Amino acid sequence: MTQSTPGADGRRIAELLASELVAREDGPLARCSLRDVRDADTLEPGEFGAFAYAVHAGEEDGDGDDEAEGGGDHLADVYVHDDRGRVEFRRAQSVAAEAGGEADLRVRPKAVEPPRTLVFVEDTGQVKRVLPVFEAALAALDAA
Repeated sequence: MTQSTPGADGRRIAELLASELVAREDGPLARCSLRDVRDADTLEPGEFGAFAYAVHAGEEDGDGDDEAEGGGDHLADVYVHDDRGRVEFRRAQSVAAEAGGEADLRVRPKAVEPPRTLVFVEDTGQVKRVLPVFEAALAALDAA
């Protein structure tokens, strides 16, 4: 039997992060919207985690899926593991890596095409620390 760290529940981490991202009415995170949201109770994390939701920068376009129709930038995907959460930044990867390191979060590249940056959220206490990573990535999108 493995011992779990208090607050290290991937489903709870993903729920808290979602709340932080969509509850903002001002500031850079107010632009974030969630897409393809899965029911947390039905997620089966398995060895590689389970997709929980996508984070987009910009407004919903109606069908919640097509960026080409003005639905905003697909910024990141959030995955649930049994004992942690994982954010895969699809845009502004180098900025996300630097900001994640500065926030003292575990960060690593993912060698896929296109490349991604993984930021691990190990417990519920780290949810607030990943928010500046999203803010930095959004600022990088604005600067591009």
